[in-house]
Parts: sequence; C-alpha cells; structure tokens
Amino acid sequence: MHTAAGSQARLPIRSDMDLVWVRQHVRQAAAQLGFGLVDQTKLVTAASELARNTLVYGGGGTMETEPLVESTTHGLRLTFSDEGPGIPDLEQALSDGFTSGGGLGMGLGGARRLVHEFGIESTPGAGTTVRVTSWVGRPPRPREES
Repeated sequence: MHTAAGSQARLPIRSDMDLVWVRQHVRQAAAQLGFGLVDQTKLVTAASELARNTLVYGGGGTMETEPLVESTTHGLRLTFSDEGPGIPDLEQALSDGFTSGGGLGMGLGGARRLVHEFGIESTPGAGTTVRVTSWVGRPPRPREES
C-alpha cells in the first residue's frame, strides 16, 4: 500500500465553518478517487461526526487526508487529531447508542460502521487521534456481534 498522488491535505478544525470545509474536501477527494455516491456519503457522514467530535470534545484540532493505492484499488485515509482531554472510557464511547449529546447522534460506533478500517488512540489529558480508511468498491465491514 502506498500514498497516491492527489488530495493529500491538512485542514484545521477550529469552528463550525471548518466542519463545512471538511465535508466538502472529503466529498471532493472521494469523488476524485472514484468512490460512488453512496460510499462518498458514508465517508462524508463519518468525517462529519469525527470532525464535530474533534471540535466539541477535543477543543479543535486537524484532519489530514491521505489518498491510498493498494494493488489496483484506491482508498482514502482520514486522520482526526486533537489535544483535548481524551476519552476516559473508549469501550463505552465506541458502544452503539452512546452519545454525550450534540452531533449526529451516531457517535464513534456509528462512524466506525461507515468505514472499512477504524483506529482510535486516546490518552486522558493528552488528546485523541482517530484514523479511518475507506476503499473504492469494497463491500462494507460485517457488523460485529455484541
């Protein structure tokens, strides 16, 4: 797997207007890589939720986009980083239906279901980094049994 030429970018997340730019950039980058409309929408929805979390709970931060190529398949990796208070209970934060208010109400668990790969690192007092990747034309991840 390697980085593809194109829409590599780093966007600030400091205001509601930045959330609009994040959504527009992700949709444009996904379209350029060949994502269909449904997959674009899933990725934009996940990005919107994660960007809002970065702003509201992390006090702001950044989103980095990285186009990927694996064999003949294109993908897009999004990394959201903040230096906020961190998430004290990751398992609870990732559980379905958990929300601490605001946002789209789907939380981290909902964002995780919309992408192919999901990783999160959070250290209380030192911030959170969420990394998601989606691939063009790949079927969705199976739902995890609870």
